[in-house]
Amino acid sequence: MLKYLLEKEFKQIIRNKFIPRMIIAMPLFMMLVMPWAANQEVSNILLTVVDNDHSTASEELIRKTVSSGYFIFQSVADGSAVAFKNVDSGKADIILDIPYGFEKQLLTERISSVMISSNSVNGTKGILATSYLSTIVNDFSAMISENSELAHDSGIVLSGASFSIIPQYKFNPHLDYKVFMVPAIMVMLLTLITGFLPAFNIVGEKEAGTIEQINVTPASRFQFILAKLIPYWCIGLIVFTLCMVLAVFVYSLIPVGSLITVYVFAIIYIVAVSGMGLVVSNYSDTLQQAMFVMFFFIMIFLLMSGLLTPVGSMPDWAQFITIFNPLKYFISVMRMVYLKGSSFSELVPYFFALCGFAVVFNTWAILGYRKRS
Repeated sequence: MLKYLLEKEFKQIIRNKFIPRMIIAMPLFMMLVMPWAANQEVSNILLTVVDNDHSTASEELIRKTVSSGYFIFQSVADGSAVAFKNVDSGKADIILDIPYGFEKQLLTERISSVMISSNSVNGTKGILATSYLSTIVNDFSAMISENSELAHDSGIVLSGASFSIIPQYKFNPHLDYKVFMVPAIMVMLLTLITGFLPAFNIVGEKEAGTIEQINVTPASRFQFILAKLIPYWCIGLIVFTLCMVLAVFVYSLIPVGSLITVYVFAIIYIVAVSGMGLVVSNYSDTLQQAMFVMFFFIMIFLLMSGLLTPVGSMPDWAQFITIFNPLKYFISVMRMVYLKGSSFSELVPYFFALCGFAVVFNTWAILGYRKRS
């Protein structure tokens, strides 16, 4: 009986031209557009400078700031009041205010100061812009300290030991945010496809009236649910493989760890999420109802999965809620395998967590389905 149910499901998917098109279109869109759009790197920061000193040292600091690549030099404002008006009008994001006597203080007192004023309406952008500019000012100070020729020409002498810090980035050496986002976007895409499509399946049968014909067959609830799930497991693996191929050819992103580990977790995750979709489908009477319920849960899962905001940065109560979020586990696994090369033994807690979700959701889907005459 399972054979005939599966044959019916696959034929139904093929006749529905929307699903085959979506299997190709969604991975292409998500993998080619989302990594560039879902990017928390901050650049093209509009910079206004208030140079009250007009000295060699102040000009060198401005040149170093502009050449960093993070800032777009907008203007040299005539006083702080004009600079703040630029911020209010949206013509500037950050102000570098160099006081009068900047170079003289470096020469005589061996210390000087600058003021950094940042527009923090966008908190993330404001904090990062201030951090970037502070780092550049500190580098400028270190450069003057270490460059004896510049110190001799300008008469500037800074006290303190001379040392340098050379950071080494092991897992993402080029600090490319897309490398961090692509594995998580694969998980998001897999969630949308293998979560929403099964949720619409049984509800679609109810609205079309064909569910009654299936209910009068001798097929058991287990066979019925299994026949509903297997096609979407296959679709999920096809989509996942396509995403991995795109990651290789578009972003040159290859898993550092085992490919087998990635697929083992992907299979378990697909089983878990598709089971959740069928649970929603069992308790929904219309497509609209199923869509809103799935959208509600998927949005919460995505926002609390660590996709954009690290779970460790969330409040304690939010971190507790993420324990019941399957996306959190698979996103962590994908990033650990892709970037760090983590082995299966390091991922055992995530494995048991996802297996638990798969067992609970699919058991619930089978027991929650009631054959009605």
